Amino acid sequence: MTKIKIGETIAAIDVGSNYLRMSIAEISTDKNIRILENVIKPTNIGKDTFASRKISVKTMHETCNYLKNFTQLIKDYNVKFYKAISTSGIREAENKQYILEQLRLRTGLNVECINTAEERFFMLKTISHSSNLSSLNRALIVNITSGAVEVSIFEEGQLKFTEQAKIGSLRLRETLGELESKTIDFPAIMEQFIESKLYSIKSTIKNLDIQYFLGLGGELRTIFNIIRTKNNLNKQEDFMEKENFIEREDFIELYKNIQNMTNDQITFAYGVSYKTAELILPSILIFYCFLKITKTKNIQVPMVSLREVILYDLAEELLDIDKGKESINHIISSIWHIGEKYRIDKKHAAFVENIALSIFDQTKKLHKLGGKERLYLQVASILHDVGIFVDASNHCVQSHNIIQSQNIIGFSDRDLQLTASVARYHSKEIPKESHKNYYILCDKDKMTVSILSAILRLAEALDISHLQKIKELKLLEDKDLLYFNLSAEEDIILEEWNFINNSDFFEDVLGVKPLI
Repeated sequence: MTKIKIGETIAAIDVGSNYLRMSIAEISTDKNIRILENVIKPTNIGKDTFASRKISVKTMHETCNYLKNFTQLIKDYNVKFYKAISTSGIREAENKQYILEQLRLRTGLNVECINTAEERFFMLKTISHSSNLSSLNRALIVNITSGAVEVSIFEEGQLKFTEQAKIGSLRLRETLGELESKTIDFPAIMEQFIESKLYSIKSTIKNLDIQYFLGLGGELRTIFNIIRTKNNLNKQEDFMEKENFIEREDFIELYKNIQNMTNDQITFAYGVSYKTAELILPSILIFYCFLKITKTKNIQVPMVSLREVILYDLAEELLDIDKGKESINHIISSIWHIGEKYRIDKKHAAFVENIALSIFDQTKKLHKLGGKERLYLQVASILHDVGIFVDASNHCVQSHNIIQSQNIIGFSDRDLQLTASVARYHSKEIPKESHKNYYILCDKDKMTVSILSAILRLAEALDISHLQKIKELKLLEDKDLLYFNLSAEEDIILEEWNFINNSDFFEDVLGVKPLI
Protein backbone atom coordinates (compact mmCIF):
# COMPACT_ATOMS: atom_id res chain seq x y z
CA MET A 1 0.00 0.00 0.00
CA THR A 2 1.40 3.39 -1.00
CA LYS A 3 2.14 5.94 1.72
CA ILE A 4 1.97 9.03 -0.50
CA LYS A 5 -0.31 10.39 -3.22
CA ILE A 6 0.45 11.84 -6.64
CA GLY A 7 1.04 15.58 -6.32
CA GLU A 8 2.37 15.46 -2.76
CA THR A 9 5.86 16.70 -1.91
CA ILE A 10 9.02 15.04 -0.59
CA ALA A 11 12.47 16.36 0.33
CA ALA A 12 16.08 15.17 0.33
CA ILE A 13 18.75 16.77 2.51
CA ASP A 14 22.48 16.19 2.11
CA VAL A 15 24.48 17.34 5.14
CA GLY A 16 27.78 17.32 3.30
CA SER A 17 31.35 18.19 4.20
CA ASN A 18 31.41 21.42 2.16
CA TYR A 19 27.77 22.26 1.62
CA LEU A 20 24.33 21.70 3.09
CA ARG A 21 21.97 20.93 0.22
CA MET A 22 18.24 20.33 0.01
CA SER A 23 15.94 19.48 -2.88
CA ILE A 24 12.15 19.57 -2.62
CA ALA A 25 10.19 17.67 -5.25
CA GLU A 26 6.64 16.81 -6.22
CA ILE A 27 5.48 13.30 -7.11
CA SER A 28 4.28 13.66 -10.72
CA THR A 29 1.44 11.81 -12.42
CA ASP A 30 3.82 9.31 -14.05
CA LYS A 31 5.20 8.47 -10.57
CA ASN A 32 8.34 10.41 -11.37
CA ILE A 33 9.63 13.45 -9.48
CA ARG A 34 9.60 17.14 -10.41
CA ILE A 35 12.09 19.37 -8.60
CA LEU A 36 10.38 22.40 -7.05
CA GLU A 37 13.30 24.04 -5.27
CA ASN A 38 17.01 23.51 -4.60
CA VAL A 39 18.79 25.13 -1.66
CA ILE A 40 22.53 25.19 -0.95
CA LYS A 41 24.49 26.66 1.97
CA PRO A 42 28.21 26.43 2.84
CA THR A 43 29.50 24.54 5.87
CA ASN A 44 32.83 23.90 7.58
CA ILE A 45 31.90 20.41 8.74
CA GLY A 46 34.53 18.78 6.53
CA LYS A 47 37.23 21.33 7.35
CA ASP A 48 36.75 20.68 11.07
CA THR A 49 36.66 16.89 10.80
CA PHE A 50 39.56 16.44 8.39
CA ALA A 51 41.76 18.93 10.29
CA SER A 52 40.99 18.12 13.95
CA ARG A 53 38.73 15.02 13.91
CA LYS A 54 36.01 17.03 15.67
CA ILE A 55 33.24 19.36 14.54
CA SER A 56 33.44 22.64 16.44
CA VAL A 57 30.58 24.09 18.44
CA LYS A 58 30.65 27.12 16.14
CA THR A 59 30.18 24.95 13.05
CA MET A 60 27.43 23.00 14.79
CA HIS A 61 25.51 26.22 15.57
CA GLU A 62 25.95 27.52 12.01
CA THR A 63 24.76 24.19 10.61
CA CYS A 64 21.71 24.17 12.88
CA ASN A 65 20.78 27.71 11.84
CA TYR A 66 20.88 26.79 8.16
CA LEU A 67 18.97 23.57 8.75
CA LYS A 68 16.28 25.47 10.65
CA ASN A 69 15.71 27.44 7.45
CA PHE A 70 15.50 24.12 5.60
CA THR A 71 12.83 22.86 8.01
CA GLN A 72 10.83 26.05 7.51
CA LEU A 73 10.86 25.43 3.75
CA ILE A 74 9.76 21.86 4.39
CA LYS A 75 6.77 23.22 6.32
CA ASP A 76 6.02 25.83 3.65
CA TYR A 77 5.87 23.12 0.97
CA ASN A 78 3.85 20.84 3.26
CA VAL A 79 6.43 18.07 2.95
CA LYS A 80 5.33 14.96 4.86
CA PHE A 81 8.26 12.69 4.02
CA TYR A 82 11.95 13.49 3.82
CA LYS A 83 15.30 11.75 3.97
CA ALA A 84 18.34 13.49 5.45
CA ILE A 85 21.79 11.93 5.14
CA SER A 86 25.32 12.82 6.16
CA THR A 87 28.57 11.38 4.84
CA SER A 88 32.27 11.45 5.76
CA GLY A 89 32.27 14.94 7.29
CA ILE A 90 30.08 13.80 10.17
CA ARG A 91 30.80 10.05 9.91
CA GLU A 92 34.49 10.47 10.73
CA ALA A 93 34.06 13.07 13.48
CA GLU A 94 34.88 11.85 16.98
CA ASN A 95 31.87 13.77 18.30
CA LYS A 96 29.53 12.38 15.62
CA GLN A 97 26.84 11.19 18.03
CA TYR A 98 26.73 14.52 19.88
CA ILE A 99 26.43 16.45 16.62
CA LEU A 100 23.64 14.25 15.25
CA GLU A 101 21.73 14.59 18.52
CA GLN A 102 22.15 18.39 18.53
CA LEU A 103 20.88 18.54 14.95
CA ARG A 104 17.83 16.53 16.00
CA LEU A 105 17.11 18.58 19.11
CA ARG A 106 17.66 22.00 17.53
CA THR A 107 16.12 21.45 14.09
CA GLY A 108 13.82 18.45 14.46
CA LEU A 109 15.64 16.66 11.62
CA ASN A 110 16.71 13.05 11.97
CA VAL A 111 19.94 12.90 9.99
CA GLU A 112 21.11 9.42 9.03
CA CYS A 113 24.87 8.97 8.90
CA ILE A 114 25.43 6.55 6.02
CA ASN A 115 28.57 4.43 5.70
CA THR A 116 30.88 4.29 2.69
CA ALA A 117 29.11 1.23 1.24
CA GLU A 118 25.72 2.97 1.32
CA GLU A 119 27.30 6.09 -0.18
CA ARG A 120 28.74 3.95 -2.99
CA PHE A 121 25.31 2.39 -3.56
CA PHE A 122 23.79 5.84 -4.07
CA MET A 123 26.66 6.60 -6.45
CA LEU A 124 25.75 3.60 -8.60
CA LYS A 125 22.09 4.62 -8.55
CA THR A 126 23.17 8.09 -9.68
CA ILE A 127 24.84 6.53 -12.71
CA SER A 128 21.94 4.19 -13.41
CA HIS A 129 19.62 7.21 -13.65
CA SER A 130 21.83 8.74 -16.35
CA SER A 131 23.49 5.80 -18.12
CA ASN A 132 22.51 2.34 -19.28
CA LEU A 133 24.69 0.32 -16.92
CA SER A 134 23.94 -2.94 -18.73
CA SER A 135 25.68 -1.56 -21.83
CA LEU A 136 28.86 -0.56 -20.04
CA ASN A 137 31.86 -2.78 -20.73
CA ARG A 138 35.24 -2.02 -19.20
CA ALA A 139 33.93 1.18 -17.64
CA LEU A 140 35.92 3.11 -15.05
CA ILE A 141 33.85 5.12 -12.57
CA VAL A 142 35.67 7.66 -10.38
CA ASN A 143 33.63 9.35 -7.67
CA ILE A 144 35.39 12.11 -5.72
CA THR A 145 33.76 13.06 -2.45
CA SER A 146 35.08 15.54 0.09
CA GLY A 147 36.73 12.77 2.07
CA ALA A 148 37.54 9.99 -0.38
CA VAL A 149 37.91 8.72 -3.92
CA GLU A 150 35.78 5.72 -4.85
CA VAL A 151 36.82 3.73 -7.90
CA SER A 152 34.64 1.09 -9.57
CA ILE A 153 35.05 -1.08 -12.65
CA PHE A 154 32.13 -2.41 -14.69
CA GLU A 155 32.53 -5.31 -17.12
CA GLU A 156 29.63 -6.29 -19.36
CA GLY A 157 27.26 -4.22 -17.25
CA GLN A 158 28.24 -5.89 -13.96
CA LEU A 159 30.19 -4.38 -11.08
CA LYS A 160 33.49 -6.27 -10.86
CA PHE A 161 35.71 -4.12 -8.70
CA THR A 162 35.30 -1.33 -6.21
CA GLU A 163 37.87 0.30 -3.93
CA GLN A 164 38.21 3.46 -1.90
CA ALA A 165 41.13 5.73 -1.00
CA LYS A 166 40.82 8.46 1.63
CA ILE A 167 42.04 11.35 -0.50
CA GLY A 168 38.92 13.38 -1.24
CA SER A 169 39.21 16.95 -2.50
CA LEU A 170 38.70 18.64 0.87
CA ARG A 171 40.68 16.05 2.83
CA LEU A 172 43.64 16.65 0.49
CA ARG A 173 43.50 20.38 1.17
CA GLU A 174 43.34 19.88 4.93
CA THR A 175 46.00 17.15 5.03
CA LEU A 176 48.57 18.98 2.90
CA GLY A 177 47.54 22.54 3.75
CA GLU A 178 50.60 23.29 5.90
CA LEU A 179 52.91 22.45 2.96
CA GLU A 180 51.36 25.03 0.64
CA SER A 181 53.34 27.91 2.13
CA LYS A 182 56.57 25.89 2.18
CA THR A 183 56.86 25.13 -1.53
CA ILE A 184 56.61 27.01 -4.80
CA ASP A 185 55.17 23.96 -6.55
CA PHE A 186 52.32 22.84 -4.30
CA PRO A 187 50.36 21.15 -7.16
CA ALA A 188 53.35 18.87 -7.83
CA ILE A 189 53.51 17.91 -4.13
CA MET A 190 49.78 17.23 -4.14
CA GLU A 191 50.04 15.15 -7.32
CA GLN A 192 52.86 13.04 -5.84
CA PHE A 193 50.78 12.43 -2.71
CA ILE A 194 47.76 11.40 -4.81
CA GLU A 195 49.88 8.99 -6.87
CA SER A 196 51.23 7.35 -3.70
CA LYS A 197 47.74 6.77 -2.30
CA LEU A 198 46.29 5.44 -5.57
CA TYR A 199 49.21 3.20 -6.56
CA SER A 200 47.55 -0.17 -5.84
CA ILE A 201 44.23 0.85 -7.41
CA LYS A 202 45.95 2.19 -10.52
CA SER A 203 47.99 -1.01 -10.99
CA THR A 204 44.74 -2.97 -11.20
CA ILE A 205 43.23 -0.56 -13.73
CA LYS A 206 46.37 -0.47 -15.92
CA ASN A 207 45.83 -4.11 -16.87
CA LEU A 208 42.34 -3.37 -18.22
CA ASP A 209 41.41 -1.89 -21.56
CA ILE A 210 39.13 0.84 -20.19
CA GLN A 211 36.57 1.93 -22.77
CA TYR A 212 34.44 4.34 -20.74
CA PHE A 213 35.36 6.88 -18.05
CA LEU A 214 32.54 8.24 -15.88
CA GLY A 215 33.21 10.94 -13.31
CA LEU A 216 31.15 12.00 -10.31
CA GLY A 217 31.59 14.63 -7.62
CA GLY A 218 34.82 16.49 -7.14
CA GLU A 219 33.45 19.74 -8.58
CA LEU A 220 33.22 17.94 -11.95
CA ARG A 221 30.08 19.86 -12.90
CA THR A 222 31.96 23.10 -12.24
CA ILE A 223 34.86 21.83 -14.36
CA PHE A 224 32.38 20.88 -17.08
CA ASN A 225 30.83 24.37 -17.05
CA ILE A 226 34.26 26.06 -17.13
CA ILE A 227 35.21 24.11 -20.25
CA ARG A 228 31.81 24.65 -21.86
CA THR A 229 32.06 28.41 -21.26
CA LYS A 230 35.58 28.48 -22.70
CA ASN A 231 34.31 26.73 -25.82
CA ASN A 232 31.64 29.45 -26.16
CA LEU A 233 28.77 27.04 -25.62
CA ASN A 234 25.50 28.31 -24.26
CA LYS A 235 25.34 27.40 -20.57
CA GLN A 236 21.70 26.49 -20.95
CA GLU A 237 22.37 24.21 -23.91
CA ASP A 238 21.69 20.57 -23.06
CA PHE A 239 21.10 21.59 -19.45
CA MET A 240 18.33 19.06 -19.11
CA GLU A 241 20.35 16.29 -20.74
CA LYS A 242 21.05 13.38 -18.43
CA GLU A 243 24.63 13.01 -19.59
CA ASN A 244 27.38 15.24 -20.92
CA PHE A 245 31.03 14.83 -21.85
CA ILE A 246 34.35 16.52 -21.17
CA GLU A 247 36.69 15.88 -24.08
CA ARG A 248 40.11 14.52 -23.13
CA GLU A 249 42.04 17.36 -24.81
CA ASP A 250 39.91 20.02 -23.11
CA PHE A 251 40.43 18.46 -19.68
CA ILE A 252 44.21 18.18 -20.13
CA GLU A 253 44.38 21.80 -21.30
CA LEU A 254 42.49 22.95 -18.19
CA TYR A 255 44.77 20.78 -16.03
CA LYS A 256 47.85 22.51 -17.49
CA ASN A 257 46.34 25.99 -17.10
CA ILE A 258 45.07 25.61 -13.56
CA GLN A 259 47.88 23.67 -11.87
CA ASN A 260 50.00 26.78 -11.27
CA MET A 261 47.17 29.14 -10.35
CA THR A 262 46.36 30.34 -6.84
CA ASN A 263 42.86 30.04 -5.41
CA ASP A 264 42.36 33.78 -5.92
CA GLN A 265 43.44 33.47 -9.56
CA ILE A 266 41.06 30.54 -10.11
CA THR A 267 38.23 32.55 -8.55
CA PHE A 268 38.91 35.55 -10.80
CA ALA A 269 39.58 33.57 -14.00
CA TYR A 270 36.59 31.26 -13.86
CA GLY A 271 34.04 33.18 -11.81
CA VAL A 272 33.69 30.62 -9.02
CA SER A 273 33.55 31.08 -5.26
CA TYR A 274 36.75 30.85 -3.21
CA LYS A 275 35.40 27.73 -1.50
CA THR A 276 34.89 26.08 -4.89
CA ALA A 277 38.30 27.27 -6.12
CA GLU A 278 39.97 25.47 -3.20
CA LEU A 279 38.50 22.17 -4.35
CA ILE A 280 38.93 22.44 -8.12
CA LEU A 281 42.70 21.84 -8.16
CA PRO A 282 42.71 18.62 -6.08
CA SER A 283 39.71 17.37 -8.05
CA ILE A 284 41.40 17.98 -11.40
CA LEU A 285 44.61 16.32 -10.19
CA ILE A 286 42.73 13.20 -9.07
CA PHE A 287 40.73 12.88 -12.29
CA TYR A 288 43.90 13.48 -14.34
CA CYS A 289 45.68 10.74 -12.39
CA PHE A 290 43.13 8.24 -13.76
CA LEU A 291 42.66 9.81 -17.18
CA LYS A 292 46.32 9.39 -18.10
CA ILE A 293 46.24 5.60 -17.54
CA THR A 294 43.27 5.19 -19.88
CA LYS A 295 42.85 5.83 -23.60
CA THR A 296 39.28 7.09 -23.36
CA LYS A 297 38.42 10.09 -25.51
CA ASN A 298 36.31 11.79 -22.87
CA ILE A 299 34.94 11.80 -19.33
CA GLN A 300 31.20 11.26 -19.09
CA VAL A 301 29.50 13.55 -16.58
CA PRO A 302 26.13 12.23 -15.33
CA MET A 303 23.86 15.21 -14.72
CA VAL A 304 22.07 13.75 -11.71
CA SER A 305 22.79 14.81 -8.13
CA LEU A 306 22.92 12.70 -4.98
CA ARG A 307 19.81 14.51 -3.73
CA GLU A 308 17.86 13.57 -6.85
CA VAL A 309 18.80 9.91 -6.37
CA ILE A 310 17.69 10.09 -2.72
CA LEU A 311 14.40 11.58 -3.91
CA TYR A 312 13.93 8.78 -6.45
CA ASP A 313 14.77 6.21 -3.78
CA LEU A 314 12.33 7.78 -1.31
CA ALA A 315 9.59 8.02 -3.95
CA GLU A 316 10.01 4.34 -4.87
CA GLU A 317 9.73 3.37 -1.23
CA LEU A 318 6.67 5.53 -0.55
CA LEU A 319 4.90 4.46 -3.76
CA ASP A 320 5.77 0.82 -3.07
CA ILE A 321 7.49 0.49 -6.46
CA ASP A 322 9.58 -2.61 -7.09
CA LYS A 323 13.14 -1.34 -7.36
CA GLY A 324 14.03 -4.21 -9.71
CA LYS A 325 16.87 -6.65 -9.80
CA GLU A 326 19.57 -4.38 -11.21
CA SER A 327 20.80 -3.10 -7.84
CA ILE A 328 20.84 -6.59 -6.32
CA ASN A 329 22.75 -7.92 -9.33
CA HIS A 330 25.45 -5.28 -8.79
CA ILE A 331 25.67 -6.19 -5.10
CA ILE A 332 25.99 -9.91 -5.83
CA SER A 333 28.56 -9.27 -8.57
CA SER A 334 30.71 -7.38 -6.05
CA ILE A 335 30.21 -10.21 -3.51
CA TRP A 336 31.68 -12.74 -5.93
CA HIS A 337 34.65 -10.42 -6.36
CA ILE A 338 35.19 -10.52 -2.58
CA GLY A 339 34.87 -14.31 -2.62
CA GLU A 340 37.46 -14.64 -5.37
CA LYS A 341 39.85 -12.48 -3.36
CA TYR A 342 39.61 -15.00 -0.50
CA ARG A 343 39.85 -17.98 -2.89
CA ILE A 344 36.52 -19.60 -2.07
CA ASP A 345 35.36 -22.82 -3.73
CA LYS A 346 33.10 -21.08 -6.26
CA LYS A 347 31.16 -24.20 -7.28
CA HIS A 348 30.41 -25.03 -3.65
CA ALA A 349 29.46 -21.43 -2.85
CA ALA A 350 27.12 -21.25 -5.86
CA PHE A 351 25.49 -24.56 -4.90
CA VAL A 352 24.95 -23.50 -1.27
CA GLU A 353 23.59 -20.15 -2.50
CA ASN A 354 21.04 -21.82 -4.79
CA ILE A 355 19.93 -24.41 -2.22
CA ALA A 356 19.67 -21.85 0.59
CA LEU A 357 17.56 -19.50 -1.54
CA SER A 358 15.37 -22.40 -2.66
CA ILE A 359 14.72 -23.38 0.97
CA PHE A 360 14.03 -19.71 1.84
CA ASP A 361 11.56 -19.29 -1.02
CA GLN A 362 9.75 -22.56 -0.30
CA THR A 363 9.37 -21.83 3.43
CA LYS A 364 8.07 -18.24 3.25
CA LYS A 365 4.88 -19.20 5.06
CA LEU A 366 6.97 -20.41 7.99
CA HIS A 367 9.45 -17.53 8.41
CA LYS A 368 7.57 -14.60 6.78
CA LEU A 369 10.83 -12.79 5.99
CA GLY A 370 11.24 -10.48 3.00
CA GLY A 371 13.60 -9.49 0.22
CA LYS A 372 16.14 -7.76 2.46
CA GLU A 373 16.58 -10.87 4.60
CA ARG A 374 16.80 -13.01 1.46
CA LEU A 375 19.70 -10.84 0.34
CA TYR A 376 21.45 -11.34 3.71
CA LEU A 377 21.12 -15.09 3.20
CA GLN A 378 22.39 -14.91 -0.37
CA VAL A 379 25.49 -12.93 0.61
CA ALA A 380 26.20 -15.15 3.63
CA SER A 381 25.82 -18.26 1.46
CA ILE A 382 28.41 -17.04 -1.05
CA LEU A 383 30.90 -15.85 1.57
CA HIS A 384 30.37 -18.41 4.34
CA ASP A 385 33.78 -20.03 3.76
CA VAL A 386 35.95 -16.93 3.26
CA GLY A 387 37.41 -17.50 6.73
CA ILE A 388 39.27 -20.60 5.51
CA PHE A 389 41.71 -18.21 3.83
CA VAL A 390 42.76 -16.99 7.31
CA ASP A 391 42.30 -20.00 9.60
CA ALA A 392 40.73 -23.25 8.41
CA SER A 393 40.35 -24.61 11.96
CA ASN A 394 38.30 -21.61 13.10
CA HIS A 395 36.95 -20.46 9.78
CA CYS A 396 33.38 -19.75 10.91
CA VAL A 397 34.48 -16.97 13.26
CA GLN A 398 36.99 -15.72 10.70
CA SER A 399 34.25 -15.61 8.05
CA HIS A 400 32.20 -13.46 10.41
CA ASN A 401 35.12 -11.08 10.97
CA ILE A 402 35.94 -10.78 7.27
CA ILE A 403 32.34 -10.08 6.23
CA GLN A 404 31.91 -7.59 9.09
CA SER A 405 34.95 -5.66 7.82
CA GLN A 406 33.78 -5.41 4.19
CA ASN A 407 32.25 -2.37 2.52
CA ILE A 408 29.46 -4.29 0.80
CA ILE A 409 27.76 -1.88 -1.54
CA GLY A 410 24.39 -0.71 -0.21
CA PHE A 411 24.83 -2.44 3.16
CA SER A 412 24.42 -0.46 6.37
CA ASP A 413 26.41 -1.38 9.48
CA ARG A 414 23.37 -3.32 10.72
CA ASP A 415 23.10 -5.20 7.42
CA LEU A 416 26.74 -6.24 7.77
CA GLN A 417 26.23 -7.35 11.38
CA LEU A 418 23.33 -9.61 10.48
CA THR A 419 24.94 -11.07 7.35
CA ALA A 420 28.24 -11.76 9.13
CA SER A 421 26.41 -13.48 12.00
CA VAL A 422 24.43 -15.70 9.61
CA ALA A 423 27.69 -16.79 7.98
CA ARG A 424 29.27 -17.52 11.38
CA TYR A 425 26.59 -20.06 12.25
CA HIS A 426 26.66 -22.06 9.00
CA SER A 427 28.40 -25.10 10.48
CA LYS A 428 29.58 -25.94 13.99
CA GLU A 429 28.19 -23.25 16.27
CA ILE A 430 24.62 -22.14 16.85
CA PRO A 431 23.71 -18.63 18.10
CA LYS A 432 24.28 -18.08 21.82
CA GLU A 433 23.87 -15.10 24.13
CA SER A 434 27.50 -15.56 25.16
CA HIS A 435 28.56 -14.62 21.61
CA LYS A 436 29.08 -10.85 21.48
CA ASN A 437 27.98 -10.56 17.84
CA TYR A 438 24.64 -12.18 18.75
CA TYR A 439 24.20 -10.62 22.20
CA ILE A 440 24.30 -7.04 20.88
CA LEU A 441 21.41 -7.62 18.45
CA CYS A 442 17.82 -6.68 19.25
CA ASP A 443 15.33 -9.54 19.66
CA LYS A 444 13.95 -9.15 16.15
CA ASP A 445 17.42 -9.27 14.59
CA LYS A 446 18.38 -12.27 16.73
CA MET A 447 15.39 -14.11 15.31
CA THR A 448 16.35 -13.13 11.77
CA VAL A 449 19.91 -14.42 12.27
CA SER A 450 18.62 -17.67 13.77
CA ILE A 451 16.17 -18.34 10.93
CA LEU A 452 18.66 -17.56 8.17
CA SER A 453 21.50 -19.51 9.78
CA ALA A 454 19.17 -22.51 10.28
CA ILE A 455 18.46 -22.46 6.54
CA LEU A 456 22.13 -21.96 5.64
CA ARG A 457 23.19 -24.89 7.85
CA LEU A 458 20.93 -27.28 5.92
CA ALA A 459 22.11 -25.93 2.56
CA GLU A 460 25.73 -26.38 3.64
CA ALA A 461 24.97 -29.89 4.93
CA LEU A 462 23.65 -30.92 1.51
CA ASP A 463 27.05 -30.23 -0.04
CA ILE A 464 29.43 -31.38 2.69
CA SER A 465 31.38 -33.28 0.03
CA HIS A 466 31.72 -30.16 -2.18
CA LEU A 467 30.66 -32.36 -5.11
CA GLN A 468 27.23 -30.80 -5.77
CA LYS A 469 25.46 -34.17 -5.91
CA ILE A 470 21.94 -32.77 -5.38
CA LYS A 471 20.32 -31.79 -8.68
CA GLU A 472 16.84 -30.77 -7.52
CA LEU A 473 15.13 -29.88 -4.25
CA LYS A 474 11.41 -29.76 -3.50
CA LEU A 475 9.87 -29.21 -0.08
CA LEU A 476 6.59 -30.58 1.20
CA GLU A 477 5.11 -29.53 4.53
CA ASP A 478 2.92 -32.00 6.43
CA LYS A 479 1.78 -30.72 9.83
CA ASP A 480 4.95 -30.49 11.93
CA LEU A 481 7.16 -32.16 9.34
CA LEU A 482 9.00 -30.65 6.38
CA TYR A 483 10.04 -33.20 3.77
CA PHE A 484 13.09 -32.50 1.59
CA ASN A 485 12.61 -34.40 -1.67
CA LEU A 486 16.04 -34.62 -3.26
CA SER A 487 17.05 -35.70 -6.76
CA ALA A 488 20.62 -36.98 -7.07
CA GLU A 489 22.58 -39.19 -9.44
CA GLU A 490 25.15 -40.26 -6.84
CA ASP A 491 25.17 -41.75 -3.34
CA ILE A 492 24.29 -39.00 -0.84
CA ILE A 493 24.69 -40.94 2.42
CA LEU A 494 27.27 -38.42 3.66
CA GLU A 495 24.94 -35.51 2.90
CA GLU A 496 22.01 -37.27 4.60
CA TRP A 497 24.09 -37.89 7.72
CA ASN A 498 25.20 -34.24 7.90
CA PHE A 499 21.66 -33.03 7.21
CA ILE A 500 20.32 -35.03 10.18
CA ASN A 501 23.04 -33.61 12.44
CA ASN A 502 21.98 -30.06 11.55
CA SER A 503 18.22 -30.54 11.53
CA ASP A 504 17.58 -30.02 15.26
CA PHE A 505 18.42 -26.31 15.17
CA PHE A 506 16.11 -25.79 12.18
CA GLU A 507 13.29 -27.50 14.11
CA ASP A 508 13.97 -25.41 17.24
CA VAL A 509 13.80 -22.14 15.29
CA LEU A 510 11.04 -22.79 12.73
CA GLY A 511 8.93 -25.33 14.61
CA VAL A 512 8.95 -28.04 11.94
CA LYS A 513 11.19 -31.08 11.68
CA PRO A 514 13.12 -31.35 8.40
CA LEU A 515 13.33 -34.86 6.97
CA ILE A 516 14.84 -36.30 3.80
